[in-house]
Amino acid sequence: MSDLCNRCTQWAPQLLSVLRIMVAFLFMQHGGEKLFSFPAPFIFHVPAFSLIWFAGVLEVLGGFLILIGLFTRLVAFVLSGEMAFAYFMMHAPQGFWPVLNHGEAAVFYCFAFLYMAAAGGGAWSVDKLICGRKTAA
Repeated sequence: MSDLCNRCTQWAPQLLSVLRIMVAFLFMQHGGEKLFSFPAPFIFHVPAFSLIWFAGVLEVLGGFLILIGLFTRLVAFVLSGEMAFAYFMMHAPQGFWPVLNHGEAAVFYCFAFLYMAAAGGGAWSVDKLICGRKTAA
C-alpha cells in the first residue's frame, strides 16, 4: 500500500499540470464565446468594456496564462475571485443550490483556481522553467 502511495505522490506534480491545462482549456471557451462567439455564440451581443466583456477578457487571457503555466499563482487567484464574483452576482440570487441556479461551473472553477493559487503550476509549466533556471544559475 505504501508503494502505491509513493507512486501517486511521485506523479502529483505532473497530474497538477494536467489538471491546470485541462481546466484552462475549458475555461478559455467561456471567454471565447463572450468575445468571439467561438466555439459557440453567446446568448447576446456583449458590448465592449461591459462587465461581461471584462469577464471574457479575463477568461481568455487569464485562461491562456494558466494553460501555459505563467504567473500561475497570481492569475489563478484573480480568476478564483472572478468566479466567486460571477457566482454571487449571477447565480446565487436565483437560489441556494448551485445545480439549480446553474452555478456549479462557477463554483468548480473558483475552487480549482484557488487550489492552483496555492499549489502553483506543477511540473510542466513556464513558471517551473523560470524557477528551475534561477536555481541552476
